[in-house]
Amino acid sequence: MQNLALMVLMFGAIGVMMVFSSRNKKKQAIRAKELQESIVPGTRVMTTSGMHATVTAVADDTIELEISPGIYTTWVRAAVREIVVPVAVDEEFAATDFDDADYAELSGQGQEIEAIHDDRPSLEKRSNDVN
Repeated sequence: MQNLALMVLMFGAIGVMMVFSSRNKKKQAIRAKELQESIVPGTRVMTTSGMHATVTAVADDTIELEISPGIYTTWVRAAVREIVVPVAVDEEFAATDFDDADYAELSGQGQEIEAIHDDRPSLEKRSNDVN
């Protein structure tokens, strides 16, 4: 009797896992279909290989992507991983003009850099000592 209850419990657990697995697959399929339907010319996308581009033309199973001005490539629609939403640029920061002095200050140029002194003998000296 105890073995029968254990087997029923095991089959029940397997059944529950199968139901949840199929529900997750259905949700993923719906999301993928919605993504493919939302691809229209002018949309910024990222491919599965991580390349960002703009959609210029859409066919049944292929899309044309502009990866840089005047450079067009043809891809399978399934290669689109996600639609990229442009990041808003802070207008105050974008309007700031930087000159060479600002870049030198930010990069640390023009500052006195203290030499690092190492008390250990150099590799060349150590190799001479071995010989």
